[in-house]
This record gives sequence, structure tokens and C-alpha cells, in this order.
Amino acid sequence: MSENRNNTSPAERPGAMGHRGGPGGSIGRPVEKAKDFMGTLKRLVKYLKPHTFRLAAVVLFALLSTAFTVLAPRISGDAINQLTDGFIAKHMISEVTKAQESMSKPLKARLDQIDSARSQAENQAKAAARAALEQEGASQDQIAAAEQRAAAAADKAFDDRISQSVTPQALSAMREMVSLPRISDIAGADEKADTVSRFASLAKKLPQSDSSVQSFQLSDEDLQKYLGDIRETNGVIPFDAIAKTLLFLLFVYLLSSLFTFLMRYIMASVSQVTVYSLRKDLNDKLARLPLKYYDGHTSGDILSRMTNDIDTVSSTLQQSMTQLIQSVCQILGYIIMMLLYSPILTLIVLCTLPLYIGVTMFIASHSQKYYKAQQKHLGTLSGHTEEMFTGHIIVKAFGRERESIETFEKVNDDLYNVGWKAQFMSGIMYPLMNFVSNIGYVLVSVVGGIFVTKSFLNIGDITAFIQYSRSFSMPIIQTANIANIIQSTIACAERVFEILDEEEEIPDTEDAVKIEHPKGDIRFDHVKFRYTESVPLMEDMNLDFKQGETVAIVGPTGAGKTTLVNLLMRFYEVNGGAITFDGVDIRDIARGSLRTMFGMVLQDTWLFNGTIEENIAYGRENATHEQVVSAAKAAHADHFIRSLPEGYRTVLNEEASNISQGQKQLLTIARAILADPSVLILDEATSSVDTRTEVLIQKAMGVLMRGRTNFVIAHRLSTIRDAHLILVMNHGTIIETGSHDELMKKNGFYADLYNSQFVGANLE
Repeated sequence: MSENRNNTSPAERPGAMGHRGGPGGSIGRPVEKAKDFMGTLKRLVKYLKPHTFRLAAVVLFALLSTAFTVLAPRISGDAINQLTDGFIAKHMISEVTKAQESMSKPLKARLDQIDSARSQAENQAKAAARAALEQEGASQDQIAAAEQRAAAAADKAFDDRISQSVTPQALSAMREMVSLPRISDIAGADEKADTVSRFASLAKKLPQSDSSVQSFQLSDEDLQKYLGDIRETNGVIPFDAIAKTLLFLLFVYLLSSLFTFLMRYIMASVSQVTVYSLRKDLNDKLARLPLKYYDGHTSGDILSRMTNDIDTVSSTLQQSMTQLIQSVCQILGYIIMMLLYSPILTLIVLCTLPLYIGVTMFIASHSQKYYKAQQKHLGTLSGHTEEMFTGHIIVKAFGRERESIETFEKVNDDLYNVGWKAQFMSGIMYPLMNFVSNIGYVLVSVVGGIFVTKSFLNIGDITAFIQYSRSFSMPIIQTANIANIIQSTIACAERVFEILDEEEEIPDTEDAVKIEHPKGDIRFDHVKFRYTESVPLMEDMNLDFKQGETVAIVGPTGAGKTTLVNLLMRFYEVNGGAITFDGVDIRDIARGSLRTMFGMVLQDTWLFNGTIEENIAYGRENATHEQVVSAAKAAHADHFIRSLPEGYRTVLNEEASNISQGQKQLLTIARAILADPSVLILDEATSSVDTRTEVLIQKAMGVLMRGRTNFVIAHRLSTIRDAHLILVMNHGTIIETGSHDELMKKNGFYADLYNSQFVGANLE
């Protein structure tokens, strides 16, 4: 049906621009702002209150998902640390083993040489002492004592002589070094670490001429780190521990994905239920709004609020809210984790924030004007295209194709010029953000590398920190984007709440009357009505219509003919007086019951997307096929319906353009005939049919109108000559009443109208 068409252009629809251009794509786009942001937000929150428990679960799952996401780089860094620690420990053990193998034999040979020389010197001293005392005839005890003194003196002299090349400490270290167990033969990690520690300590005391000894001149900090690695890994790469860490990392990612899934699943349910309630309230509200609201608002605006605005709210609740929670948690989590690693490196990363803000403000200030111009030209282009395609027959009939194409090309060029600039500004957001991120990455890498060489951090630690610093910018950009999206969303919600705040129809009274067997006696008793307080339209109108009468209402455009019918059906409320139906004030009758007693056939046909039978059956609930066919025959529509390929099952498209305008009119007449109302209202009902069909329909409707009260609004006065009463209206006032003949005899306003319609025909 044609009324379902959205009359708003893409530029007028909230959210029509989408979210394009990378993570910073929506920054710089025009943001529609709400008049009362906090008030609208509170009202929107009220729709979420029934789902407080599920929203709490969403927040909990968002926190858990973010926590595991933030934890993942640290776990991967631990795995790298385990790998590097194992490699370093293994390398250390290997080097000590090689050093022991290369140093043991030379050290032992040198010690043997020294011991042999010492023994030789002692023996020579003993022999000299024994020889001297034997010549003197000394006793054996004297000789033994003399030998000991000579040996001690020789040993001291040897030490003095040998100390010139090897210090006593070095000699002692050499002896202890030789006595150390082979590290390759040790099983325990602590014993290996103790042996390496003793080996390194002894190596410092050995002569510095040995290259193997020089390679173990380590700082105390490095030595303690290596010893810690050996105690932890036992000198081997801990593939089992690394595998467990990686499996734990996989488990963390699975948990993060699971909690993200649960969060989005619950939030999707909450958002859809919330939007369902909002849409239901809006639909119920639209059903309770008076006709004057629809007279003052375009269908496109109302449909845009019902569809586009509510869809924007739905998308924000389902996606942006969870993303906002995660982004804020990620920012806090990344900062905390970076501080745990290194406050200095964290400060370096935070120093890049002003650059992010500066880039964002630069892009926003330059792209805002382009996006505004893009929306303006897009709306112009959409409007021009819709006009040209809707009125393409008129365009061709007057030969205006060239002008139409030229206009299109001009607007299209304007849209291109601002469009590529807007998209370019949006597109460079991510590269610029990436450039700022790379500045921080370089600084962190340089300073972090220095920290690794100083053993302040491990390689895995700096790797994890770099991951955090690289990920830090993304949630910042997302938060900025979401802030813009929320602004537009609240504006959309405000547009919806504006309808919900509109003044409704006066509700039916609790004791509303339902007329079981309506006749159709209608009376206007001193009725007053005005659309606006300052402009009166009807003042003290008194009319009395009996069952079976046909009343024609004529007059120029804007005379108040349709207003009279609208008052009758309570589309508008009278400002004074009363309208009665069978003696009952229509304000005391339930609207639904009142309107079922009326049947309407309007000049503007209304058909919906469905079969022809369904469109006719719309006039009566639970109508049978036979009743539909009978009504179609009475309206002289049965013949053309059966000539269609699918007959009564022919499906009318959205605008019912697959049948002619006259055929549409016949279907609406058949619908009214099927409804069998007590009062029939015809508003130029036969204006779209040919003369022959009009005559047939007039005869059929003559039968239909028998015994009913009938109101006929007509501009072709030849169709109402048989009416019992003709009301001539002008400026909301009835200026003449009577039958056709009586009014013609008066030679007044009606006679002028009637005669003017035949002057042209007579001239021809």
C-alpha cells in the first residue's frame, strides 16, 4: 500500500549514514543532539528497568570477557619468559659444561706440576738436613726434627716463589675447581644452580689469562637471574610448562569468547524486548492520537520515527552499549596491567594520549562541514530522483528529460565533491591513529630494550607490554565513536517520546454505550467546532437526518464538507453542542462501536499488499468467499476480477499499481457493500470510474443505500440530483438546504455551482 512508503530521504533518517571508515569512521560526522539529553535518557532507562537482572548479567559477562581479554597478553608473555628462561638456563649449563671440560685437564696438570715441584723441593731440603746432621752424629729424633724444619722452610720458600705467578687464593680456587663435580652428572636443579654459582665464584679467583675463565665474568645481577632460571627450569627448555601455559591461554580465549557470546546474546534479547515494548507503546499511542495529529505531521515523519529512530535505539542498545562497557573496562585494564610491568613505560604510552585527542579534534573540525554538506546534497539528490521517477510520465510528456538530467548531474557532482572529502577525512583517521600508536610503539621498544639489557624486564614482559600499548588506542577510539552514537540515539529516542507525549483522544467513558440495532437517525444540536481557538469554523449548526435519507454535501474546496463527516465519526471532538446517533450522544458511544456503524468509500483509494479477496473482506470480519463475491458483483467488480490470471487470489503489490485506478475504486466500493453499515459515507466514490460503470454502480448503490442513512460528498453535482437533502456549505457554514429542484429554483449558490459545471460542455 502506498502509505507504507517512507517519504524521508536517506539524509533525513537517523543512522542512515552507518558506521564506516574504520574504527574512527564516525568521528567528525554530524551528531544529532537531543534537546533534553538527561530527561530522555532517564525515560529510556525506565524501559530497561524490567530487565535489571539481565542487564546486571550483561555487565558481569562484559567485565569477565574484558578481564580475560586483558589477561591474555600477560599469559602469552609468561610463555615467552618460560621459553627464554629455559633457553638461557640451558645455554648457561652448556657453557659451564664446556668450561669444565676445557679447564679441568690443564688445571689438574698444572696442580700436579706444582705439587711435584713442591714435593721435590721438600725432599731436597730433607736430604740436605739429614746429610748435615748425620755428619755431626745427631740422633734420629734430631734428624727427624731437622727434616721437618727443612721441609717447612722449603715449602715456605716454594710458596714465596710460586706466589709470584699464582696467588694462594688462585691456587686454592684451582684445587677447588678441579674437585667440583661435573655439572652434566648432577640431576637436581638446586645442586646445578649451587655448582654453577660456585663455579662462577671460583672463576673470578682463577688466573685471568684463560679465555674460558674470562667468559664467566658475570655481574651479580645477571648471575642471580641465570641461577634463578636454572633452579626453575633445571637447565632445559620447559616445553611441558610452556604447553600448559599456552593451553591455559587458549582456555582464557575460549572463556572470553564464551562470556562475549553470553553478553551479546542476553543484550540482544534485552534490546529487542525493550524496543518491542517501545514500538508497541508507540503503535498503541498512534492508535489513540486524534486525527488532527496526522493532519499536522507527514506520514514520512511518523514512519521514520516508528522505524528508523527505533531501529537506531535497538542497534545502540544491542551493540554500542556492550561495546562501551568493554571499551571502558579495557582502557582501565590495559593501564593497570601496564603499570604492573613498568610505570615508566606506562607514562610513555599515556603521553601519546594528547596526540590522539589532537588528531581526533583535527579530523572532527575539518570533516564536520563536509558531512553536513554531504547530507544536504544527498537529501537533495534523493528528493530529485524520487520526484523524477514518480512523475516520469509528466517529465516525458513535457520533454523535460534534458533539464532533469542536468539537474541530477549538478547535484550529483556537488555530492561527489563533498562526499569524497568527507570519506577521505574519515578514512585517514585510522592511519593517523596508527601513526600515533607507532610513535608510542617505537618509544616503548627502545626504552623497553634498555630495560631488558638491564634485567629490569624480561623479553616476555616487554612483548606483553607492547601488546597492551598497541591495543590501548582501539578502545579510546571506540569510546569516542560511541559517545557520538549515543548522542544521536538519545535524539532518536526523543523523537519517539515526542509522539508518546502527544495529547490523546478523549478516552471512552467506562459506561460507554453500544447500540445493538442501529437505525441511523443523526442529529446535530447546536454544534460548534474550530481547528484553532482563534479561527471559528462551525458555529451553532443544527441538522436532523432520518434513517433512509440520502444527504448530499456540496461546496467549494475547504468549505467544511469532510470536517462534517469527521465530526460525525468522532475523528474530531466538537467544541460545543452535541451530535446524537439514534438519540444517543456519540461521545457516550464507544468509538469502536460507533465507527462500525459507518461505511466509507473515499476518493483516495486505500488497498494493502494482499489478495483481492483479502482487500474486499477487510470490510467484514470472518467474511466468507461467497459474501466477498456477492459484494464484488454488486459493485460490478466481479467481471474484471475473474479476468485476472489468479482471479480473487490475485495479489496486489505494495502500491496496487497492477490494477487501474478505476478498478481500485470498485474494490473499495465492494468492501463498503460487504460491510453492510447503518450509515454510508461516499466521498466522490465514483470519481475514478468511467461513465458507463458509474451508472451501473449508482444503480447498485441505490439498492445498497435503501433503508440506510447516506452522506454523499460530491463535486460532480449531476450525481446527487436524486438526494433527499442537499447541504450547501461554505466556510464551515451551511448556507443553503433543500432538494435539487428546490435549490435550483432559489437560483443561489448551488445553482451557480451546478450551472458552472455545464457551461463548458455547452460551449463545446
